[in-house]
Amino acid sequence: MVRSSAAFGATGLTSYAISAVDCALWDLKGKILKRPVYELLGGPQKEKIFCYASGFDQEWYMELGFKATKLFTPYGPEDGIDGLRKLEELVANTREVIGDNVELMLDAWTNFDVEHTVRVCEIMKPYKLKWMEDYISADDLVGYQTVRQRLPWQTLATGEHWYLPTVFAAAAGQRLVDIFQPDVLWCGGITAAIKICHIAEANGINVITHAGMNYPYGQHLSFAIPAITWGERSEGVSAPGVPLEEMVKLPGTAVIKDGYLIPSDAPGFGLEIDEAWIESVMA
Repeated sequence: MVRSSAAFGATGLTSYAISAVDCALWDLKGKILKRPVYELLGGPQKEKIFCYASGFDQEWYMELGFKATKLFTPYGPEDGIDGLRKLEELVANTREVIGDNVELMLDAWTNFDVEHTVRVCEIMKPYKLKWMEDYISADDLVGYQTVRQRLPWQTLATGEHWYLPTVFAAAAGQRLVDIFQPDVLWCGGITAAIKICHIAEANGINVITHAGMNYPYGQHLSFAIPAITWGERSEGVSAPGVPLEEMVKLPGTAVIKDGYLIPSDAPGFGLEIDEAWIESVMA
């Protein structure tokens, strides 16, 4: 599929389509062999997956048992010094809420430039960020190299908008970041994600798939691959007071409990989709 689409580009929307077909084939293989996908990938490499919550309801995340959380940045370079102060206030207040024993990360949604990234990371030193994520445009590899040079002490993470293994190989060769974050549903599916994880492991880089705990695809990959250290629960996680069980979008998806997750051991990805469910979603 990648080769046949090379003439017009295999990344972006094309990569999304390839990912969907690839994941469906892994699910089919697991169902035929009556094995969960994580066993097809080599079997469990950890007892359970450590998970973090991405969003703004940190007090609720702590009640749910998470021991790590990530904020998104509502302010960027266009907000100037006032934006920097507001961002610091947000991070400082969050650190006060979660305490010193919970990891805290910051995601800029590719909204910064190099200078602003450096300024933000310098300001955030007292709050002990675990990592800074998606700080500049995904295709600005020179910018990533510059940030790496100017912030040698800061743990850096990106990759949800990098598609297919080739760009990850280029980034690994230059050690542009410390953590790769491919999205299984965007990067080319399980097959591509495995290759990306092998590239990362060979170069001493950790992997945490983007939104990996939201759906079974990232759950099974994370359970079976040593390079993947944590799992992200995003897409709003859940509103305060709403159990995580009520946020399941695909029937059969395993749910995080006390900050950890163990994937379903049912065949394939463990999805329980039938015609009645499809009709209810389409209605």
